[in-house]
Amino acid sequence: MNRLPLIALIAFFCLVAAGCGGGGGGGEASEPEPEPETQPATVAGCRSVDAPEPEERTAPRPTKRLDPAKRYDLTFRTNCGTFAIRLDVQGAPATAASLVSLARRGYFDETIFHRIVPGFVIQGGDPSASGSGGPGYKTVDRPRPDARYTHGVVAMAKTQTEPPGTSGSQFFVVTGTDVGLPPEYAVVGRVVKGLAVVDRIGALGDANEQPTQTVEIEKATVSVS
Repeated sequence: MNRLPLIALIAFFCLVAAGCGGGGGGGEASEPEPEPETQPATVAGCRSVDAPEPEERTAPRPTKRLDPAKRYDLTFRTNCGTFAIRLDVQGAPATAASLVSLARRGYFDETIFHRIVPGFVIQGGDPSASGSGGPGYKTVDRPRPDARYTHGVVAMAKTQTEPPGTSGSQFFVVTGTDVGLPPEYAVVGRVVKGLAVVDRIGALGDANEQPTQTVEIEKATVSVS
């Protein structure tokens, strides 16, 4: 399964025990959009939705890189609100191109955040909701040796046996101040809008890293400027 290593969780809980927790910056926070009166009642700021049916999805590997002179934002609309990621086209060119291609193909639509660890990360991008799904190909963008996984940073999940910077489709957003991960995970961007939404989602996990309610990515879109 595409899990972050146990040592990272141990490091996180050590930080909490030492009183090192707290909120951090990472992007412009925004309030969730007003919900229409026709929608169900909210729970913890999220609309109640049924989980989409898990399915295996594949996609072709993108053959073109993104224009490094342009900005690419990946926006996720969820039942808990909307947040946007600015992709690091120069630092993670292969991974950024892959995420843009997948989003444009609807790969992330009607999928869930299958792993939520409060104060650590939220993880999605797996249509099978099993933690082991992917698009059928891998990319590699090795992170800088001084990479830090701080509040609002978006990086890619991988297995412990895969080389540093290996990516499929599964991504995670850091909800802790600095979760102390080693520089093993491709850093693909940062949340630039809706960090409050990410934190809301990040509170909806249990001790087994399972969501306490369904958080669905209803639609992922790409904007270029």
